[in-house]
This record gives sequence, C-alpha cells and structure tokens, in this order.
Amino acid sequence: MLRAFTALRTVARASATVRVASQTRSISLAARMHEKLYTESHEWVEQKGDNVVVGITEFAQEQLGDIVYVGVPEEGAELGIEEEFGTVESVKAASDLLSPVTGTVVAVNEELGSTPQLINESAEGDGWMIEMTLDNPSELEGLMSAEAYQTFLKDNE
Repeated sequence: MLRAFTALRTVARASATVRVASQTRSISLAARMHEKLYTESHEWVEQKGDNVVVGITEFAQEQLGDIVYVGVPEEGAELGIEEEFGTVESVKAASDLLSPVTGTVVAVNEELGSTPQLINESAEGDGWMIEMTLDNPSELEGLMSAEAYQTFLKDNE
C-alpha cells in the first residue's frame, strides 16, 4: 500500500511539474508577443492583437530634445516597410519616421497634435504614434529585441 501511495505521489508531482512547465512556457510566449521590438532608425513596435503600435524610442526623443511638432498619416494610409510615414520636429532638429512593417494605419494618437511633448514624457508609452495592421508578421523577425537594441546603441556611440 505504501509503495502504491508513493508511486501515485510521484506521478502526481511529475504531472504538476509538467503542468507548471507548460503554463510557464505559455506565459513566456504570451509575454514575448507583447515585447517591444526596435529598428535601427529608432522606432519601436509592440504587437497588439493582430495590429502593431509604433512610436519612437526613448533614445530618439533624448537626441531630438524638446519636441514641438509631430506629423503622422491619416487613418487608412497604407505603408510599406521602411516607408516614410511622418515627421518629428524639435527645437534641435527634424527627423523622418520610417514604418517598421507593412500595413494600414488604423489609429493615430490624436493627443500628439496638441501635446507633442507627450513623446518627451513617455516615448514608449503615451507618446505612441500610430497603430497599424500587420500585413506580413514575418517582418517582425527582422527587428531587434530590447537587448539587441541596447547593444546596437552601445556599438554605435
């Protein structure tokens, strides 16, 4: 009887371990879906369901300084990968924005029209610029993880 109980307990532990491992893996995969990805031109992309949200990086806004104007496309605009989709102007310079993926703009951050400094305050949060469809999900594979982007920045100082 004791052997049978020990064997059952061992099977139960193994089963629980498998369940925990698969749950951890599911959480890990889900977390990666919402991980920001980065371009060499300093835009970020974050997947949001079937769409992606796009903005400029913290590094880019620091380099630009106080942002005074943001120009973004209208909803419905179709963009190709690396196609110019807008402009950010600061007291120091102006910079073109390049689309990190191919898709159609489905939303724009209207607040940037009256408060462009949102980008200075929260470049990778409230300062997002556009949301667009993701026509070719494989294009995400060509973007950098946060760690790879940090390495890219250090290598290009």
